[in-house]
Amino acid sequence: MTLSAEEREKLKAIVRDSIEGVLFGREATPVDLTGPLEDRCGAFVTIKNSGNLRGCIGYVRGYLPLHETVKEMAIQAAFNDPRFEPVTKDEWKDIDFEISVLTPMKKIKDIDEIVVGVHGLYIEKGVHSGLLLPQVATEQKWDRMEFLEYTCYKAGLPKDAWKSKDTDIFIFSADVF
Repeated sequence: MTLSAEEREKLKAIVRDSIEGVLFGREATPVDLTGPLEDRCGAFVTIKNSGNLRGCIGYVRGYLPLHETVKEMAIQAAFNDPRFEPVTKDEWKDIDFEISVLTPMKKIKDIDEIVVGVHGLYIEKGVHSGLLLPQVATEQKWDRMEFLEYTCYKAGLPKDAWKSKDTDIFIFSADVF
């Protein structure tokens, strides 16, 4: 899904308002929610402080309308990512965020279908699963093999678990802003 500049701005306002609502007890600014913002699709919100990751949480699939997903994931990424302490009032001025709106997942049979920098990866094997957004491979300068290996690590699997017949590999794209 590709969003207009106006729709992107509305989602950014939702993220800011959601986090500031928790930090400072502010009321959310009303946003006109029509069109794609009502569609159900997966999305992630990534929080960074001076370029360093502070939280990243999202839904892989579209369980809620996009605007609700972004609101919920902003709060989760800022305050409930188990890898980090919650964002504080003092650091809010240094916080940047990124929204990734996901396309539906596509199961692949051949890893040659993976285009680094275009696709994100989602790997499932048994009870284990892991996801890396498309921009992660580009930021880390990974090739296809490294991207697969790190997605396996994220799933809590050995780095070569992607080769197993009982491992499912999915690709997706994201509108990142």
